[in-house]
Amino acid sequence: MTRRISWTLLAVLVLAQICYPLTTGATRAGLTVATVVLGWLLSVGHALLSRGPRVAAALVAVATGGGFAIEAIGVATGVPFGSYDYSGELGPKLAGVPLIIPLAWTWMAWPAWLAAVRLTGGRAATAGGRGSTVGRWVGRIALATVGLAAWDLFLDPQMVAEGYWVWRDATPALPGLAGIPVSNYLGWLLFAVLMMSALRPLAGPSAEHTDRRDHPMVALYLWTYFSSILAHAVFLDLPASALWGAAGMSVTAVPLAVTLLRARRGGDSGREAHQPHRPGVDATR
Repeated sequence: MTRRISWTLLAVLVLAQICYPLTTGATRAGLTVATVVLGWLLSVGHALLSRGPRVAAALVAVATGGGFAIEAIGVATGVPFGSYDYSGELGPKLAGVPLIIPLAWTWMAWPAWLAAVRLTGGRAATAGGRGSTVGRWVGRIALATVGLAAWDLFLDPQMVAEGYWVWRDATPALPGLAGIPVSNYLGWLLFAVLMMSALRPLAGPSAEHTDRRDHPMVALYLWTYFSSILAHAVFLDLPASALWGAAGMSVTAVPLAVTLLRARRGGDSGREAHQPHRPGVDATR
């Protein structure tokens, strides 16, 4: 049931994103809001159905609650992203922050985390000693952090081009990405590493393995990567962000795609597919 619901929500999300370049004005803004809400429901719903209320609550607390807090601080003080203001096109605001913004953090935080878990062996407590465990944990946090933060190399140029927010001082900027300061991307990295570092302790051990139920989340991450490159390069006339985003997200997305292809060619869907059932974790299959 978990995978069926997740695949259905993912299909609706993909359809909404395909429609995005075909719309303009208020219709596009409304579709943006709907897409973010769908993404939030997909990620939180998957966490709840696959791992239970503790993991879902941890994800909401860290990504949605934390995302709102860091955005409110950013709007009020300019720290850590730089000075910016949101327009009124993304719906109701609280403390100057559209309510859908922290939902967007949550939408991509969960698949980025699961992608990093998949790439670092599925469980942090495998054999190899304490040093190996610590190294794996550090690698997992790094991959998840980059996997989330690099998404903004697509997101910010697209949203700024639509006028959904504007920077008061956009210098220095990355080459080709005028209108967005480098401090914004550094702020994303800072908050992403804090978020990913807090997620596992709050979520518990069920958040440090992957299995077949996570395939929709892996598909979401890879779809976001490849579709964003295509959309920015072809449909949105944003070639620079297509290149920057392709390079940034490739750190996590490309190894993930290679790992899945190797597993498929080997006739194995991954070690996690054969893990024994865990009480309270596998009951929702």
